[in-house]
Amino acid sequence: MSVRAKKHLGQHFLKDKGICKKIAEQYGRHNDCKVALEIGPGMGALTEFLMLDTETEWWLMDVDTESIDYLNIHYPQLKGHIINGDFLKMNPKDFVGDRPFAVIGNFPYNISSQILFRCIEFRNQIPEIMGMFQKEVAQRIAEKPGTKTYGILSVLLQTYYDITYCFTVDEHVFDPPPKVKSGVIRCVRNERTSLPCDEKLYKTVVKMSFNQRRKTIRNSIKALLPANYPENEVLQLRPERLGVEEFIALTCWLEEVTKNAETV
Repeated sequence: MSVRAKKHLGQHFLKDKGICKKIAEQYGRHNDCKVALEIGPGMGALTEFLMLDTETEWWLMDVDTESIDYLNIHYPQLKGHIINGDFLKMNPKDFVGDRPFAVIGNFPYNISSQILFRCIEFRNQIPEIMGMFQKEVAQRIAEKPGTKTYGILSVLLQTYYDITYCFTVDEHVFDPPPKVKSGVIRCVRNERTSLPCDEKLYKTVVKMSFNQRRKTIRNSIKALLPANYPENEVLQLRPERLGVEEFIALTCWLEEVTKNAETV
């Protein structure tokens, strides 16, 4: 039995065992995490090597029922831990409870960013994210301030995770081969437990800033600025010049001047 790769699910199955082993070796059980969820395992090419870590409790999740049938046949030892479901819609607490769990996978390119945003929602329960993305997405996630690649996903993920770009993967190791190269990254939870500003406003400031990245921040977030606000030199910059700490400081400043404007 084999599984047919489905284009609408963004499936590209890994076929090079050497690459699978190399990817699996990037998983580091950050903070001694003992539970891990593999998203989109397909036919279990990566699963085979991940499960060599026998100290970890493994869970698999896939939206493809054909893959689920295949996995149940080939990984009977994971009976009850193979879930036919969508990570973007499911609550992890339904299967791992309140325990910390890592997120791992050869992520479908068409929803990889959404998977990361979902991980941010559960960041205090997810100490590590490790896996493969389209190369330009992986580079964007790991990028530092000052480049055109740096953007919304870079800032929001780096707010809560330290990110390492591990290596690049060529197209020919997949079936069917994608049209682009892939990149493997590892994200480990940093020590930031909360923000000193409103998290929803912080996300809004970051997104609005980069949605018009050629403009200065002043022009990009002008809808958020109260009348007669005091000058802030950061407003003269373009968003790629700001790191996480600067975006946090900008949001704190915006909260303060808005509050002051309301009390006048």
